[in-house]
Amino acid sequence: MLSRLSPFLRTVPSHSPLAAESMAARALPPRSIPSVATSLLPNSSSAVAKYPLSFPLPPPLRSPTPSSLFSHSSIFGPPASVFSCKDDRRLFWTFSRGFGKIFASWREYRKSRRKPAPAPAPVRAKAKSKKKELELSVNICIEEQLPDDPEILNIAEMLRLNVPLALKLGLEGLKDSAYKTRDTSITDVGCFESVELSVLLCNDEFICKLNKEWRGEDHATDVLSMSQHIPKLNLPILMLGDIVISVETAARQAEERGHTLLDEIRILLVHGLLHLLGFDHEISDEAEAEMEKEEEHLLNSLGWKGKGLIQSAYDAEANGNPHINHPDDRKREGSLRFYRPKFSFIFCDMDGTLLNSKSQISTSTAKALKEAISRGVKVVIATGKTRPAVISLLKKVDLAGKDGAISDFSPGVFLQGLLVYGRQGREIFRSNLDPDVCREAFMYSLKHQVPLIAFSEDRCLTLFEHPLVDSLHTTYSEPKAEIIPTVDQLLAGVDIQKLIFLDTTEGVATTLRPYWAEATGDHASVVQAVPDMLEIVPSGTSKGRGVRLLLDHLGASPTEVMAIGDGENDVEMLELASFGVALSNGSEKAKAVADVIGLSNDEDGAADAICRYAF
Repeated sequence: MLSRLSPFLRTVPSHSPLAAESMAARALPPRSIPSVATSLLPNSSSAVAKYPLSFPLPPPLRSPTPSSLFSHSSIFGPPASVFSCKDDRRLFWTFSRGFGKIFASWREYRKSRRKPAPAPAPVRAKAKSKKKELELSVNICIEEQLPDDPEILNIAEMLRLNVPLALKLGLEGLKDSAYKTRDTSITDVGCFESVELSVLLCNDEFICKLNKEWRGEDHATDVLSMSQHIPKLNLPILMLGDIVISVETAARQAEERGHTLLDEIRILLVHGLLHLLGFDHEISDEAEAEMEKEEEHLLNSLGWKGKGLIQSAYDAEANGNPHINHPDDRKREGSLRFYRPKFSFIFCDMDGTLLNSKSQISTSTAKALKEAISRGVKVVIATGKTRPAVISLLKKVDLAGKDGAISDFSPGVFLQGLLVYGRQGREIFRSNLDPDVCREAFMYSLKHQVPLIAFSEDRCLTLFEHPLVDSLHTTYSEPKAEIIPTVDQLLAGVDIQKLIFLDTTEGVATTLRPYWAEATGDHASVVQAVPDMLEIVPSGTSKGRGVRLLLDHLGASPTEVMAIGDGENDVEMLELASFGVALSNGSEKAKAVADVIGLSNDEDGAADAICRYAF
């Protein structure tokens, strides 16, 4: 077995179990495995993507396209290039050998031999030995699922400038190192012609996969160090390895510790680099103290802010705020910026979905919707409600208006698909009930004193006052019902899109639904969004049909759509969408056709679904 192989490194010594959870840095044992970052092989002029065995190799790279981000010149070499493998949908930010290099002069390297003077020539003065120049080659890479966030791109550029210097200082510290616990497999760097290091920025989802595959731990972490050095091979190139940093976890830790994201990534970089240079804070208290000391020394030498990762973890523990990793596949609040959207549209129901049992939109649901919108996803409301009711509800959580999810000028599906608005909020479809069905329903309402409300565009009409009628306005935010004295007056001069009977859950299930399912025949259909209401709508219409009409109008495909609903009136929409989520509080029919069953509306199920599946 190679001498450099060692057990997986953990974060803190065994004497502090809480701190072991509080710091997420890990170092992986060296193996002769492909690198996770893009780098260049020796004596090669073409870029080669090297991944762990579980990740497929991309196809050969196409011709490079210059990156506008790194277009300016640098003391480290020519600008970087962006290589796009469209067949594999991978984007590699790579800095080729010869780019980003520093030549460091070292003493006590192998001396150049003097050429013997020709015999007849006069004796010449001894030529001075040339100092060995060590080439430092650093690759800064961005994993494909990280979006083109300006802050991340700026950090990548800063690392391109910073990492070679950090590597140089780290290697210099090995020459006269007095540390007793460091693995000394890498000491005499004078025997190498060059040193290669790769740094990959990624999100939690990506680093979680690596952490599970290589360490058997199914959770995200902040940094992984993956050594590539095998001493017995005696290669002219010191392939130091790869440092993988989760920008998503780094952002949370930066906020907790009161410094910038760049500062936190630099701290993680130093920690990962020291692991590759042989430091291991897990093996003993002395080893931890030595690595902590070297972290502080290297950060101070570079002029970088913040404490080392080891000290930061203990400070967080002392302040009662340890960073604990939980095996949870839900992306945390505020983290969607680190993921690319999987869908162009999210179609959402209102009652029982965005609205909880108190007919309110929770803070978490509102934040998830806002974050999705800020990332370019179009949130479209598909509901049985009127448009004014939806605007009123979303206005309470600052989601109504030009930049929100709903306005008078945004597309949407209302009244169970009977009114559909397209671009600029213009009506593109309307379906009205048969007037004879409406007349018969209102006569039934008068005879049995069962409240009935007619929906006509943005108006609600009824024949008499009733507490349940008032609740439709006070609880569900529908327009206040207008009392019309007679059936003839109510039906005169208006188009009615749907009717809603209001009763108890038992009354709807045992009396109203059986009667009207038969009485309407082929002239209308009955549907339910909530248990204590029965809706009568035109035959052949549905929310799903309204969604399809709107997608055709927008020139979009169902493959671009994620849908979230709960009721039987959402079944067609959930079937139509590329990915459908039925909340656990929903009907069995909705759950049967959905791709997944989410949390309930009282558990912020819509927010959870957006965070888990939309990005």
